Amino acid sequence: MSYDFDLFVIGGGSAGTRCARIAAGLGARVGVAEDRHWGGTCVNIGCVPKKLMVMASEYGAAMQDARGFGWDVPAGRHHWADLIAAKDVEINRLQGIYRRMLDGAGAKVFDARAKFIDAHTLDVGGKPVTAERIVIATGGQPIRPEFPGAEHGIVSDDAFDLKELPPHVTLIGGGYIAVEFAGIFAGLGAKVDLIMRQDLPLRGFDQDLRTSLADALTAQGVKLWPGRRIVNVDPDRLAKRVTLDNGTVIDTGLVFAAVGRAPNTGGLNLAGAGVATTAAGAIMVDEQQATSAKNVFAIGDVTDRMNLTPVAIAEGHSLAERLFGHGPRTWRLDAVATAVFSSPPIGTVGLTEEQAAEQGPADIYVSRFTPMRHTLSGRSTRKTMMKLVVDQASQRVVGAHMLGDDAPEIIQGLSIAINLGATKADFDHTVGIHPTAAEEFVTMRTRTRVAEARAAAE
Repeated sequence: MSYDFDLFVIGGGSAGTRCARIAAGLGARVGVAEDRHWGGTCVNIGCVPKKLMVMASEYGAAMQDARGFGWDVPAGRHHWADLIAAKDVEINRLQGIYRRMLDGAGAKVFDARAKFIDAHTLDVGGKPVTAERIVIATGGQPIRPEFPGAEHGIVSDDAFDLKELPPHVTLIGGGYIAVEFAGIFAGLGAKVDLIMRQDLPLRGFDQDLRTSLADALTAQGVKLWPGRRIVNVDPDRLAKRVTLDNGTVIDTGLVFAAVGRAPNTGGLNLAGAGVATTAAGAIMVDEQQATSAKNVFAIGDVTDRMNLTPVAIAEGHSLAERLFGHGPRTWRLDAVATAVFSSPPIGTVGLTEEQAAEQGPADIYVSRFTPMRHTLSGRSTRKTMMKLVVDQASQRVVGAHMLGDDAPEIIQGLSIAINLGATKADFDHTVGIHPTAAEEFVTMRTRTRVAEARAAAE
């Protein structure tokens, strides 16, 4: 049978664009459809604009810190509208790059919504299009909570186009989006309440990281409400009235829910193509990214496995090479480094102390200190925490965790060593760069404790 395309990609985000571009470069006839943002969540309403906002939020404290170094810096005032305008210029530039990369590779671009008619046929903007193989790369979307008055709040998609910065923001959630925006809003001068069901933020992260982040948020002025949830939002006031499950009432200017993300599969008519999903709507795939329909594949956050942009890009690249090349490029995905751009930021790779202890005794090395910069800035609450998790039997370093300035940049380098199986002795034999915070990772000689399964569980 003759098809219009060898490969059609639904979704023009990081995963879909990489897959389409590599496949087209390998000679395939490729179509790709996107009905909202070229570049997807990360470029438009995710990690890129969010990090720009994080950077903006750091300048106020930096100006204050400069006084400790002899600079006569007057107190400044932040202009939210100017930040949003500058952010939009950069995002528009990146959107154009994504379009040009696809055009340059020879892919046919459709500014339209695509959905399945059957396993080889799509409705693309109202017109039927056929393809031998189809890739679903539609990403995820924020979950909107369900409680009385929830409709009067926003989710992360809405946060990047606020007309003004409210003087008081109430955030719901303890995940990376919630803690990142808590730092952004607090750094720009807003009063911030953070309501989370867990006792500590960042469930699933290393316990020392979670504790250190809670301390850092509190030091920044964020009011934490651990173990609490919202039961009602009353909009019939100048300030929205938030009621918690313990009866506490908070009057706030903005309610921002960051309670997780879900696969974006609505309206695709997956049943029409025979594509199976989990109860949560995630597309089920095997190790080759294949779905239950033999010619349909899925990559990125829509599979809800490891929801990180670099992983989605790797999946798209590998799939294109597997289908049209001489064999796929491979990535190490057993210990993927990640970052949380909180204030201060987090970098982490490998096993947490709790995970390592479940596999056998682990030697734990922890260091906490005030960074050199803040010995003069006077901001003594800006602490750094570094941690190594070492398998006791093999002495391999199986986890590295850091909260502190430049943590993501430092952990990126350590992830190479951990993926290559470096031992604690390898770290100890490495000469550090002085004076840096990073050198602490190769000078931690004294074991803090031994972690075992029972102790970790307690």
